[in-house]
Amino acid sequence: MLQNKAKVPFYERLSLVLIGLIALVYLVILGKDLLDPIVFGFLYAILLLPIAEFLEKKMRFPRSLSSLFSILLLIGVIGGILYLVGSQISGLASDWPMLKSQVSQSLSNLSEWIQHAFHINATNQMTYVKNTEKQIMASGTDVIGETFGAVSSMVVFYVFSLIFCFFILLYRRLLIRFVVWVFNEEHTAVVHDIVENVQSILRQYILGLLLEMAIVASLACTAFWIIGVKYAVLMGILIGLFNLIPYLGIFTALFLSCIITFATGSVRDTLYVVISVVAIHEIDTNFLLPTIVGSKVKLNAMVTFIGLILGEMIWGISGMFLSIPVMAIMKIIFDRVESLKPWGYLLGSGQEDKKKKVKEMSAVEADKA
Repeated sequence: MLQNKAKVPFYERLSLVLIGLIALVYLVILGKDLLDPIVFGFLYAILLLPIAEFLEKKMRFPRSLSSLFSILLLIGVIGGILYLVGSQISGLASDWPMLKSQVSQSLSNLSEWIQHAFHINATNQMTYVKNTEKQIMASGTDVIGETFGAVSSMVVFYVFSLIFCFFILLYRRLLIRFVVWVFNEEHTAVVHDIVENVQSILRQYILGLLLEMAIVASLACTAFWIIGVKYAVLMGILIGLFNLIPYLGIFTALFLSCIITFATGSVRDTLYVVISVVAIHEIDTNFLLPTIVGSKVKLNAMVTFIGLILGEMIWGISGMFLSIPVMAIMKIIFDRVESLKPWGYLLGSGQEDKKKKVKEMSAVEADKA
């Protein structure tokens, strides 16, 4: 006997999807303070999972101790990077008198240029500068308080992220069994496939980002050393770190590098730094990113850029960091659920179809032969 299934109209399905998306985004925004460190802890746990498993299986460590040692190793690496950056910044602070004189000379030159170009005498300029200085000094206490609050909240955020990372590593099997148990038994193989691919692809993506960051930082340090910039290592590390923010990070790094170079060097050195950063960005975009990172996460550029904007709108800077890993997880799920495969295709770069066609053509040619 054939059963007539009532077909749901398109506008009704679309309305339900839009209502669901609005509710989901609202809950994500509402739960940012809890979800943000959990997601970062999840990414840390995926990165540290091979180390924890090695300590647990090869070194016979208890699971709690292997998880703790893995996190301590991560803290040691991050601490080493912070120490290197801090030592460079302390050197920059020791040159404060030179920086102050360089800025004063630059402001004097700028004042003369404004006077000749716009016919505004130096007295009016100094009046405006003094008024601005008074306003800045009046709000200085608020700025210091906001800066201290931002730094302290960042420290608390990373502490909670590491705590969540420890618990995820400790209870990883329980969490995987829970995820498998939630779905019906016939979907067990698909769920296991999704879990394994999420772990593999995200780990490769994170390691690829770290490798790309190291290469970009090395290229920048080498270029700045050749130019003769005083704080070449500091600016190279900044270029590498800000490069983790796709599309927008390179402009922030370029701005900071120009300020440091202009304050400690000459206009010619600043111009060379701009050319070097743009050249490194082109090398990274056209060669490093597609080879090291792009091969791990098959997302097209348009969807990636939209995801960055939406991530910043929802969660700010952390949303920009997490947008690509979250979209990669979504693509893995979409590609393995039949009704969601069109959305997975939309997120993809189209390379899968090319490889599939090549395989089909090779099979056809083999049959003909």
